[in-house]
Amino acid sequence: MADVSDTTAIAQRALELIPAGSVVGLGTGRAATAFIHALGDRVRTGFKVRGIPTSDASENLAKQLSIPLVTFDDVEAIDVCVDGADEVDPAGDLIKGYGGALLREKVVAGFSRKLVILVGVEKIVPALGTRGILPVEIVPFALTPCRRQIAAIGFDPQPRMKNGKLYVTDNGNYILDCKTGPLANAARMDTTLHAIPGVAGTGLFVKMAHTILIQDGAKVEERRGGAA
Repeated sequence: MADVSDTTAIAQRALELIPAGSVVGLGTGRAATAFIHALGDRVRTGFKVRGIPTSDASENLAKQLSIPLVTFDDVEAIDVCVDGADEVDPAGDLIKGYGGALLREKVVAGFSRKLVILVGVEKIVPALGTRGILPVEIVPFALTPCRRQIAAIGFDPQPRMKNGKLYVTDNGNYILDCKTGPLANAARMDTTLHAIPGVAGTGLFVKMAHTILIQDGAKVEERRGGAA
């Protein structure tokens, strides 16, 4: 079981935003894991929700905690998605994907009525790209031409590795970790990258978050996201 003790406060705050009977998007990563544990505790007391996970890891955890799961075949929309982020800029826009679940996270977020993001204060940046990595998910067949095209744009795209092999996402795709600096126009860059054949998704989440919860020690601050 993951150590989620230092994210308890933010997970409990997020839980306050979940209406009974709602469909909840279950994010991936440390903060999202803490939230899933908190939600599982509530479910054990009789709290009624249904979840749609963003990764195999989150799905397995939800099952362990007896959180009922559904798919898009079962529901028309998700009421609230709770997830983490790797960067949050002053406009409330995000970079996600360091954990490798960026495509499913974007799908679940995109079909959610409300996206709640949980981060520590260290994830707050003056501009997206400040931490130096932009993940981009690539269809395996197109890895080499995508890498060339992304390099031509000005990035240094490095295939993500794990145990000496190419990292494979839950969708069977690869990830290029594009070395970058602060982005002048994240929305335009997202459009440019998506125009490359073989790009399945990017870690740029522009104007998608509605609420951002930021934990600094025991204090949790609430901000509006870029979609608010």
